[in-house]
Amino acid sequence: MATAKATLSVDGPKPSNAPPRTIDDFDGDVSRPPHASRLLSRGKSQAQVEKLTIQVEDGPDGFVPGFLHMPPDFTSPAPVTHHRTAAILLSGAGGGVVGPSSIYLSLAAKLAALGSGVPALRLDYRYPARNRYCVADVRAAMGFLQDLYGLDCFVLVGWSFGGAPVFTIGGSDKRVVGCATIASQTAETDGIRRLAPRPVLLLHGTGDSTLSPSCSERLYSTYGDKGSKRIELFDGDNHALGRNARTAETMLLGFIAGCAGLRVDDSEKKGVVDRELIDESERMELMNKGGDLRPPERIQ
Repeated sequence: MATAKATLSVDGPKPSNAPPRTIDDFDGDVSRPPHASRLLSRGKSQAQVEKLTIQVEDGPDGFVPGFLHMPPDFTSPAPVTHHRTAAILLSGAGGGVVGPSSIYLSLAAKLAALGSGVPALRLDYRYPARNRYCVADVRAAMGFLQDLYGLDCFVLVGWSFGGAPVFTIGGSDKRVVGCATIASQTAETDGIRRLAPRPVLLLHGTGDSTLSPSCSERLYSTYGDKGSKRIELFDGDNHALGRNARTAETMLLGFIAGCAGLRVDDSEKKGVVDRELIDESERMELMNKGGDLRPPERIQ
């Protein structure tokens, strides 16, 4: 078994031989979870999924793609009587838009389908694993959602390397109301020291051979004692939480809803949260289609 690391970050300038991906590089199969229609029994229209190309004003290659899941009854800008929170879901050191075990694809659809739906953006990176550029991508996405939709509170979720931009921004931008990570690295995550009292959720598999679960344990300690923190270590599970994907997804949904000030009632739990939108046999294929398993990322 390979020795688990503490970082997947890459140093140095952006690569000259690998231009950023565009929204057209992604297969249409990654716009919605395969079984999104299972949410329709609630009597609401299906959430809209917008293919986005967001401008990042730091160079001629400044455009980052993503998929935005919008609640079907959302009005823009968000009224003052409605929550103004959005979730931004970030993948690992290879980029991608469906997340570990395709959790993000299902999670985003469910967030948008809640009674007081939460917009969710599955954002790629222009230059994965290079935190400087990834941070610029996320900041541009936050500005886009605020300017166009009036959303000015954000919950950031990151897998693996994605913990670096999550905590870099979370520690410096008060628009961030909560941070969650799955199998996070510790490099370039010093911003977690400045996150409290805003809440943090840390998920990790103890069988992760890519990034050691001790990474999340160190982050839990570094956060301090002045806010709400939770760590969940899944016994024997891998880097993508393949054995506990549905449990992790449910925990993330509850965390994001809580950060938005929402309570998930029993009817939403039955009609949205508990619905299986991705079969277990489909998860890895979707990760490949979404670009989430590009090297150096892997399942184990």
